[in-house]
Amino acid sequence: MITIRHMEASELDRIGEIDCSEHVTQEYSYRSGSLERRNVDVVVPTWSRSGDHEHSVQGRVDAWQPILDRGGTLIGAFDADTLAGFAIYQPHLAAGMANLSVLYVSRNYRRRGIGSLLAGEVARLARSHGARRLYVSATPSSSTVEFYRSHWFEPTDEPHQALFALEPHDIHMVRDL
Repeated sequence: MITIRHMEASELDRIGEIDCSEHVTQEYSYRSGSLERRNVDVVVPTWSRSGDHEHSVQGRVDAWQPILDRGGTLIGAFDADTLAGFAIYQPHLAAGMANLSVLYVSRNYRRRGIGSLLAGEVARLARSHGARRLYVSATPSSSTVEFYRSHWFEPTDEPHQALFALEPHDIHMVRDL
């Protein structure tokens, strides 16, 4: 049975338990107000356990710790004591808008509703903090974009400028709460 709980910021290094690997065969781009899908062949490896580069566990911790330091919330999905997935919620991205900063589900746990549980908890938190909209910068893989669209997110023509500058190839999406 999967349980959702808020985690302490000191537990952020547990993200190393997540197998974020994926074989992407289709991805989206967003141009002129429409999503365009194309075939690709991209193997995304899991995070490295050594080093402090962008694709290492330490690199991810270093990138996401500031969100938690500024009032964000780390949410874990657990199968007993195994971390099956996690999300990071940022309450104040812009006026009336919160941010689903990060959401990952470990490869062996995908397509079991865990992402939906995490996204639902983030939406609940956002509403409780008075947000009227929830933002996500989604990797362009078809599975990711289709997941968010199934949770009422739609691409936006007005992306958050700082997030767009960091992730210009992502699909920037917004959901009304």
